[in-house]
Amino acid sequence: MTTRTEPPALSPVARTAAERRVLNALALEPGGPPSPQARIAGKIVRSVLMTFWGSLPDTDDGLRRFQRANDLFSRVQTVPRGVSIAQEDLGTCTAEWVRAGAPDERKVFLYLHGGGYFFGSARLYRPSNWRLSAATGRPVLALDYRLVPDHTPSDALEDALGAYDFLLRSGYAPGDIVVGGDSAGGHLALALLLALKERGTGLPAAAVCLSPWVDLRCESDSHRLNARSESVIPARKLAWLGRRFCADLTENDPLLSPRRGDLTGLPPMLFVASGSEILRDETRDVAERARAAGVQAVYQEWDGMMHVFTVFSDYVPEGKAAFRHIAEFLRGAEA
Repeated sequence: MTTRTEPPALSPVARTAAERRVLNALALEPGGPPSPQARIAGKIVRSVLMTFWGSLPDTDDGLRRFQRANDLFSRVQTVPRGVSIAQEDLGTCTAEWVRAGAPDERKVFLYLHGGGYFFGSARLYRPSNWRLSAATGRPVLALDYRLVPDHTPSDALEDALGAYDFLLRSGYAPGDIVVGGDSAGGHLALALLLALKERGTGLPAAAVCLSPWVDLRCESDSHRLNARSESVIPARKLAWLGRRFCADLTENDPLLSPRRGDLTGLPPMLFVASGSEILRDETRDVAERARAAGVQAVYQEWDGMMHVFTVFSDYVPEGKAAFRHIAEFLRGAEA
């Protein structure tokens, strides 16, 4: 009887200084001090983005002014040669396909961007979505769901359900789909899982939530404790948005507080947060609640990072490393 021996795994060899920097970045793990690049980027983002957001009035006009600035910035987003972008019309909204390398077309990652439900777009997220496709070996369907103030988070959930149904109609089995999102998109991803479970639709293979805003009431202690160390979101602004959104929701609405929903039966989930952001405690809490409900849930906390630091992967090495951790989580979830 002959025993087949698998060949040893090949370790990548860095031949240039640039390749060494990439490999060193990919090797980073949560728990260590932030890199110098992360510290510098956090200060810049705080002085520009957070200051601008904090200066705007709590009105529809203020939200639209931020949207316009975001839309202008999204136009300068680029992707490397070889990454393909294709538009998709989903009826109530649009989406775009992002493919890096040679992804497995039998699988797909449905990604829901962040932005407090009032800004953000698939185009803005191209620099992180191509990395997500490359790391996971899947095409990414990045959803441009409808935004406040012209629409509501409930409209966004309807769009997310429509996108999931579109993937099912396109021939993907639920087990071929991964759902993910960051910030408000992480909140939307959890709400999508609960809505799918409620209507009896097959659930995706796994979910990835990056710094999810999982409680619109903003009741976690870190909203207060980390208000000064947060470098992206003005805590007062998020609390105002939360009050506005909650006014239109009923107590049993999956959008209100998905971390308090019935999480039993949900697929494996990865939660990632920064130790210094205002959404830290609620991200920890939903991971603990998921584990208590029998869900395979992994929680990672990166010290000193910006909120959704993966978005800044072009500048922050920890962002690049996070995509490796996402890929490793998905391989484990599918094993």
